[in-house]
Amino acid sequence: MAGNDWVNSYLEAILDVGQPLDDARPSLLLRERGRFTPSRYFVEEVITGYDETDLHRSWVKAVATRSPQERNTRLENMCWRIWNLARQKKQHEEKEAQRLAKRRLERERGRSEATADMSEEFSEGEKGDLVTDVSTHGTKPRLPRINSAESMEIWANQQKGNKLYLVLISLHGLIRGENMELGRDSDTGGQVKYVVELARALGSMPGVYRVDLLTRQVSSPDVDWSYGEPTEMLTPRETEIFSDEMGESSGAYIVRIPFGPKDKYIPKELLWPHIAEFVDGAMNHIMQMSNVLGEQVGGGKPIWPSAIHGHYADAGDAAALLSGALNVPMILTGHSLGRDKLEQLLKQGRLSKEEINSTYKIMRRIEGEELSLDVSEMVITSTRQEIDEQWRLYDGFDPILERKLRARIKRNVSCYGRFMPRMVKMPPGMEFNHIVPHDGDMEDADGNEEHPTSRDPPIWAEIMRFFSNSRKPMILALARPDPKKNITTLVKAFGECRPLRDLANLALIMGNRDGIDEMSSTSSSVLLSVLKLIDKYDLYGQVAYPKHHKQSDVPDIYRLAAKSKGVFINPAFIEPFGLTLIEAAAHGLPMVATKNGGPVDIHRVLDNGLLIDPHDQQSISEALLKLVADKQLWAKCRQNGLKNIHQFSWPEHCKTYLSRITSFKPRHPQWQSDDGGDNSEPESPSDSLRDIQDISLNLRFSFDGGSGNDGSMNQDGSSMDRKSKIEAAVLNWSKGKDSRKMGSLEKSEVNSGKFPAVRRRKFIVVIALDFDGERDTLEATRRILEAVEKERAEGTVGFILSTSLTISEIQSFLVSGGLNPNDFDAFICNSGSDLYYTSANSEDGPFVVDFYYHSHVEYRWGGEGLRKTLIRWASSVNDKKSENDEQIVTLAEHLSTDYCYTFAVKKPAAVPPVRELRKLLRIQALRCHVVYSQNGTRINVIPVLASRIQALRYLFVRWGIDMAKMVVFVGESGDTDYEGLLGGLHKSVVLEGVSCIASNALHANRSYPLTDVISLESNNVVHAGVDSDVRDALKKLELLED
Repeated sequence: MAGNDWVNSYLEAILDVGQPLDDARPSLLLRERGRFTPSRYFVEEVITGYDETDLHRSWVKAVATRSPQERNTRLENMCWRIWNLARQKKQHEEKEAQRLAKRRLERERGRSEATADMSEEFSEGEKGDLVTDVSTHGTKPRLPRINSAESMEIWANQQKGNKLYLVLISLHGLIRGENMELGRDSDTGGQVKYVVELARALGSMPGVYRVDLLTRQVSSPDVDWSYGEPTEMLTPRETEIFSDEMGESSGAYIVRIPFGPKDKYIPKELLWPHIAEFVDGAMNHIMQMSNVLGEQVGGGKPIWPSAIHGHYADAGDAAALLSGALNVPMILTGHSLGRDKLEQLLKQGRLSKEEINSTYKIMRRIEGEELSLDVSEMVITSTRQEIDEQWRLYDGFDPILERKLRARIKRNVSCYGRFMPRMVKMPPGMEFNHIVPHDGDMEDADGNEEHPTSRDPPIWAEIMRFFSNSRKPMILALARPDPKKNITTLVKAFGECRPLRDLANLALIMGNRDGIDEMSSTSSSVLLSVLKLIDKYDLYGQVAYPKHHKQSDVPDIYRLAAKSKGVFINPAFIEPFGLTLIEAAAHGLPMVATKNGGPVDIHRVLDNGLLIDPHDQQSISEALLKLVADKQLWAKCRQNGLKNIHQFSWPEHCKTYLSRITSFKPRHPQWQSDDGGDNSEPESPSDSLRDIQDISLNLRFSFDGGSGNDGSMNQDGSSMDRKSKIEAAVLNWSKGKDSRKMGSLEKSEVNSGKFPAVRRRKFIVVIALDFDGERDTLEATRRILEAVEKERAEGTVGFILSTSLTISEIQSFLVSGGLNPNDFDAFICNSGSDLYYTSANSEDGPFVVDFYYHSHVEYRWGGEGLRKTLIRWASSVNDKKSENDEQIVTLAEHLSTDYCYTFAVKKPAAVPPVRELRKLLRIQALRCHVVYSQNGTRINVIPVLASRIQALRYLFVRWGIDMAKMVVFVGESGDTDYEGLLGGLHKSVVLEGVSCIASNALHANRSYPLTDVISLESNNVVHAGVDSDVRDALKKLELLED
């Protein structure tokens, strides 16, 4: 059929340029060739970026069909499919343009509002070049590089007095110290090698006492038994020179925490529902280790981690929760970023956003990365490109606003509650001490007859058997057969440049394979294209492409290329970092590398080669020819690489890393600095003494009068003055009393019972039901209390009420229901921003506030700057949505506290979803936790590290209450923080039929399903009917005996 000729022409154009190159813009390859046809134009303008594999198969079938009518039908169907691809591309481009325009307006609006709040124009420092260092909140100048062994020794001597404890987290993949199975699957790759080597290197640095690399324990028959071992020590390299401060628990260790499905190895996308379980297990380990290290080298005081470092989004999410629970600094390394991957996948057009989210859990991953930005002190990146082009896609990072905040902090000017993490470019390290660059020539290869013991590595023979003249310089490319690695363009450049072919050989190390048919479709497609090009240009005897090599062979491959006076090339379209370039330089190989991404930074430091445009094959061939032909240039590049390579060593990396960490403002549980630690067991004889001290260090709160804000005192003088006076008096009294006074106080206080009582319970019942009405809540609370009346009378069970209400509302709730405050041990109020205990002394009122909890969660609290922004947001909602000047959202002053700004909502349906408010605040660099509660009629804005589940973790950290001994009663839905109450080591009872009317509307705002957050199949979760026996549910959880 003549009308289908253009389809043949179109597909011939595709075949002529090779297989599709995904997001790497193959259209440039078409333009290079200098010919124009309508079909080529169609490929460039319409189909570029889409998966054409299926179309190609259909075309092959159509051509092979003998029946003309059937062939024409097939080709006609292809026309419709091609038209549909063009339509999809146009729709995607329109949506993308709208999204980018909307995002740009949101950024500009948020930036202008933040600038207006800070009421200062940009200073000269704030107008600085984007290329400058972007470490936020850093008042110290940029750290100098270590450029000699002498300066490293000086720095090392300065650190020897420190006893740092560092925690690294990398959850997915299979991690062990030796014989790493890199490439076993997509989760066990470069990140695994990086975190293991980082932990090993840090453990050998001066001033570092212990490093724990936390990962998942995998006890599955599908993997080696070593991944199920709880602990593995990372043996220092023999060449390490700083490991002179050994102790009983010192060094670097892999610690495997059990979480997720037992006896099953699962991909990273399926780990998200189990993150909370890891957090609780890791918190337990860190607490134990902190106490052990405190006994060994801390003088009895716990040694808290100096930092918790999360690697990738899943570990970043876990590290953020651990940072909040333990009140210690957090660091993040993204490795690869969700927003960048989402944009690339959308551009390819193969999957819809919904399909991408379902396959990759991409929205849950992005939210984990946003939370990590909220909490991190520092974000480590490999390249400048990662900051400028990837992190700037996130709501929580704006380079322009970041520069303004950095300049203000340097001038000691208030940022009005706004924070940005430091973006620090810190390339990965390498171990170079075992590498000896080869100085010989290929002619020396035959000289081994005099030294029969120094035999050539087997991999050399495996490569050189491909070459008809093995003495020519070898151009080495080491990359998996992926379209993004641009290997086909390299082969074309080599094949079409006759002088280069005459001077050099080409070695392509493209992973391992048994048969092409057994490879993935993408990899086999690239390999077939390479083989066709070798045949097209008749490159037999000049190109090597071995089928197998071991990880241990890679250094020998580099040595072979250097021995031949060859060149290493990385022609990838975009290279995030380029670790192979550093490895090659360490072996004395000059480089030719892409100008897109990390190689630019590497070249700036090493100055050992040339950068090329990966889309321009002439640029590639000219750069290779220049280095191979000019021996002086080759020698200069080799020498520069060897001279500067130390800047990418592990000691250099760790020195920069540790210097950054020690510059952080110290954060750790505040009561440790006041009372000298709390290290004895909860039931030890010293509890009474510690309880008395805890009483002296907590400010009592009573209801002697009606005050506007909870947590304030209605007495003479300002509340802050009175608070300061009482705290000072109590502290002086507790530290200055003599032994006689101590004994009398001990007797009077101990007779009235220990404080707090929650410490003595065998298990804790947490009531966290989010009902629509007070009556239903009271009824359910009574049922739960009555179900364990026997254990409550014995004192073995304690109760905690966890709610979005204020403490005064809780008191009214208890009074109206005829409940006694002493029925409960603690009250988590205002969605987790306040924590109260029941007072043992009636003269002090019914409740005592835990002020240490405030210091625990106040990190990055925006204060008055946040309050002003929220009021402005409420006004904008009222202006847009209200009718007849009705106030839809108003600040509820009488419900707000120092760490909770509460807004009353009259029309929940008219209020933007919670994720929109969270996004607006992140864009303005305000870090907080937004909770829509009470059927959507109330909004609580609290510190970013505060929540109801984090308050329970605080009780574990402060009082040693085992999370596994807690049972949380929840409904089938609730406030927007509901998802955090399920999952983890604690037990959960879901009361069926208990939910808020507006819960579906509240939780429809989540950009990912609930199953991406919690595991509904967990053995720690049971369901019970509203009228069923609560005791039966507790027996199922093995908290009560039959």
